[in-house]
Amino acid sequence: MSKFGTLVMGPAGAGKSTFCTALIQHLQSNKRPCFYVNLDPAAEDFSFEPDLDIKDLISLEDVMEEMSLGPNGGLIYCFEFLMENLDFLTDPLEEVTDEYLIIFDMPGQIELYTHVPILPDLVRTLMRGSLNINMCAAYLLEATFVIDRPKFFSGTLSAMSAMMMLEMPHVNILSKMDLIKGQVAKRDLKRFVNADVELLDDDPSRRKEDEEEEKKGYEDPASTKSLMSGSSFHKLNKAVAQLIDDFSMVSFLKLDVQDEDSVGAVLSYIDDAIQFHEAQEPKEPKDEYLESVMEG
Repeated sequence: MSKFGTLVMGPAGAGKSTFCTALIQHLQSNKRPCFYVNLDPAAEDFSFEPDLDIKDLISLEDVMEEMSLGPNGGLIYCFEFLMENLDFLTDPLEEVTDEYLIIFDMPGQIELYTHVPILPDLVRTLMRGSLNINMCAAYLLEATFVIDRPKFFSGTLSAMSAMMMLEMPHVNILSKMDLIKGQVAKRDLKRFVNADVELLDDDPSRRKEDEEEEKKGYEDPASTKSLMSGSSFHKLNKAVAQLIDDFSMVSFLKLDVQDEDSVGAVLSYIDDAIQFHEAQEPKEPKDEYLESVMEG
């Protein structure tokens, strides 16, 4: 029988742990069990104590101190160590039943999702074999990225890279929507949700840069300022955005963790992706009555 889970990932500061907390609260209020797994060896504070914590096996702080590694190298070492000691993860998950949603809280280094094969190997282990977990990746991108359009498309490219690398059902989420309330027109926001390439041409800051370029005249194209603005920079961003558009893979859900309906809507997409409800046994009315009596 299948198990069900979601891999919560994205760049540092995207609100992954906050989303995990909101998701657990929502599940608890709907009397639905979950199993919380922390796979971030650098995480310290938790609103809900993890049912399984990678730091009980290995911590990033210890690795950096003992192996003289930096944060990225240390993180990769932690995951290599986890892959060598997979029973730490797989044995407890064997006991989890199909009624549970397994929530994997991942680190924020995007190199782990886009550059190295460790995470794809881990995903294959979890989704195949005796565990047979139906899993969906929930990739979070901070909504404030939409204020800087090139930055938004850079983040969207990282989401697409993760989708292609992991080869699993994927839900992309614009988190922290409350932070941009009133800053972006609803019409524009719809275009961000669907990653519209033409957003770059309609960028007000782009038009302002063009006007400034015309006034200044010649500038050294090799200077840092020229590289990070102007026509060359715009062409690079257009090429990135066109690549995203050609694949037509990335669209986003909007998330405000303070709004329970918003959390519930994202969860419904995750459930659809992992086919959670299709696998649940229908309950007889008398069973539901007995449960409510026992809980009351």
